[in-house]
Amino acid sequence: MFDEKTLKSEVKFEGRIIRLKVDTVLLPNGNEGTREIIEHPGGVAILPVDSDNNAYLVRQYRKPLEQMLLEAPAGKLAYGESHYDCGVRELKEETGFDAGKMTYLGYIVPSPGYANERIHLYLAQGLTSGEQNPDEDEFVNVEKYCFEEVYAMCVSGEITDAKTIAAVLRAKSAME
Repeated sequence: MFDEKTLKSEVKFEGRIIRLKVDTVLLPNGNEGTREIIEHPGGVAILPVDSDNNAYLVRQYRKPLEQMLLEAPAGKLAYGESHYDCGVRELKEETGFDAGKMTYLGYIVPSPGYANERIHLYLAQGLTSGEQNPDEDEFVNVEKYCFEEVYAMCVSGEITDAKTIAAVLRAKSAME
């Protein structure tokens, strides 16, 4: 009904993580329009919650915002990698945890107006601790909070990261 037909697509930038293309589209009213689109392989965010109802988040510096953020452990999908495998890998790399149970909480589309990124969400339970192994350019501090405190921080706006808020809200529902 309101689909847009791509008439022309031109790649403007291809980086290590994203690709930027500009599409010329035929709009539903017959006019042409331009769409700037960021292509991203997607990612996974994992909310680890232990048997005492403590949630583990990572605090890290985010250059685009020039600030530290408190977030669910997360990472980028490698091309061809399953989101489950990515979630297991990122949980281990960023927190050192292995999970006895990984519950899929669906996915979110954080910026559908200009990006095709999907972030898959998991609740990790049955945690066993091990050693962190972050990427060489990744610096994260793992912080432990009562799950209800994390939920309150999402509601109050103290936690502003969208994937974390979505993971916490969906995890709350899954744990009830």
